[in-house]
Amino acid sequence: MENQKLSSLQLELLNVYSFQPDEKDLLAIRKLLADYFSDKLIGKVEQAVSEKNITEEDLDRWLNE
Repeated sequence: MENQKLSSLQLELLNVYSFQPDEKDLLAIRKLLADYFSDKLIGKVEQAVSEKNITEEDLDRWLNE
């Protein structure tokens, strides 16, 4: 089996978990991460829509395929 190095994000999360946060803090951390990556995805979709002249109808059609 090949050794894989941990990413910077994985190492940072290990540091957070080493302090044994309580359940409330874990939920807050999960929400922060979900919000961050959701915002990042929405930004990329908006950029692609703008650059490639994608319409709302295109997006709706793709969602229903």
